[in-house]
Amino acid sequence: MLMDTLISWNCRGFRNKLHQIKDFINEFHPVCIAFQETYLKPGDEAKIKRHSLVRRDCNSGRASGGVAFLVSHDHPSSIIPLHTNLQAVAVRIAVPRLVTVCFLYLPPNATIDRHDLDRLVTELPTPFIIICDFNGHNPLGGSKNVNSRGRQIVEFISDHSLCLLNNGEHTYFHLGSRSFHCLDLVVCSASLAPFFTFRVGNDLCESDQFPIFLTRVNVPRLIPQRPVRYIFDKVDWVSFTTRAKITWDMVQYPDLNVVIDNVTASILRAADETIPKSSTKFPKLRKPWWNRQCTETRKNQQIAWNKFRRHPTVANLIAFQRAKTIARRTRRQAQRESWIKHISNINSSISVTNMWNLVKNACGIYPDYPLSYLRKDGQEIHDSKEMADVLAVAFASVCEAQNYAEPFLSYKNRAERIPLLFRTKKNLAYNADLTIGELRRAFSTTKQTSPGPDG
Repeated sequence: MLMDTLISWNCRGFRNKLHQIKDFINEFHPVCIAFQETYLKPGDEAKIKRHSLVRRDCNSGRASGGVAFLVSHDHPSSIIPLHTNLQAVAVRIAVPRLVTVCFLYLPPNATIDRHDLDRLVTELPTPFIIICDFNGHNPLGGSKNVNSRGRQIVEFISDHSLCLLNNGEHTYFHLGSRSFHCLDLVVCSASLAPFFTFRVGNDLCESDQFPIFLTRVNVPRLIPQRPVRYIFDKVDWVSFTTRAKITWDMVQYPDLNVVIDNVTASILRAADETIPKSSTKFPKLRKPWWNRQCTETRKNQQIAWNKFRRHPTVANLIAFQRAKTIARRTRRQAQRESWIKHISNINSSISVTNMWNLVKNACGIYPDYPLSYLRKDGQEIHDSKEMADVLAVAFASVCEAQNYAEPFLSYKNRAERIPLLFRTKKNLAYNADLTIGELRRAFSTTKQTSPGPDG
């Protein structure tokens, strides 16, 4: 069972790291992912299925800096508007209690006013977590030296009685000196400190900073499941016919409901024994271009990185950079070849259905998730049956008579006062007995769906 996880990562370009972001989502199912240096301009479009992107772009006129939150739709959340000049975004998320999560990026060469940091804290509803790339050095976070930004950080934490969640692990790798540092800090309200653990990933993921994982302890997370369906393409019809026997003993009851229950139970029992079922897990975010070569080159890159991290020599660094370059080139080639393959299948003779199937496959689109929660009267509802009741009430209210126009209601009331008289001696077709031929024709037009008990 998974735990609620928050991820922070300096991606150094959001759109060119989409494959890595999808890997994070598929593996960890995070509540949210915080990004710095997204390199997004205000007009750039960036989307991830089943997630909302809350972002603040750098208005420098070029793709640089920028922070963003990628928030899962599986958790109730709301955006916290911030009135600050700092590169910061904040959201309020239920994990399961409401927690404000703020992400802050302080550029290394910028001068940060202490009052700006103080005002930012006053805008955050408590309790809160601040994930920040401070770009400062201080032994408090795990660095071996200290600078002016580091001293400013310590004063900020002390002035607001915040708790530091860092455990001393390094979060940044400097390629030139082949050294590791701690530039990212996570601070929080004192009431949250016992409930979150801090961990640094062991893979740079093609950046210069490691991803950070914050995990909510002792709170199991329930992953939504999709309904089980029969896979009719793989059914053994001979075995099914043999097992689905409708005997005379099943139907010789005066109560029709008992007969229906007996026949239904026999059919379902045969189906469970002979028809495979679909998985309850939802499909992962797809990368249709990913192939075996991508997996192998990525594995080689990880092996080279682990070797360099244990023994940071020049030779090992060169080997790692070479493996990284090969892996990146392999992915780009796979993307290009996959796109050409899909485009070549779209021509004037293809049907509209097949064309859109190819488009969706190329884009990695799959059927959406169900509702994770509903909000009613300010309260979040997660139970499936309760959500169904809320939707039923909403649909019923739309169909209530009070929603119709007054002339129609007047006509409706007059018409309903007239008693219905249905008397005829004519032998109409719909009063005739149902023949076996008609029943078979009806069965031949059915599809792999059926109404429920209320249908």
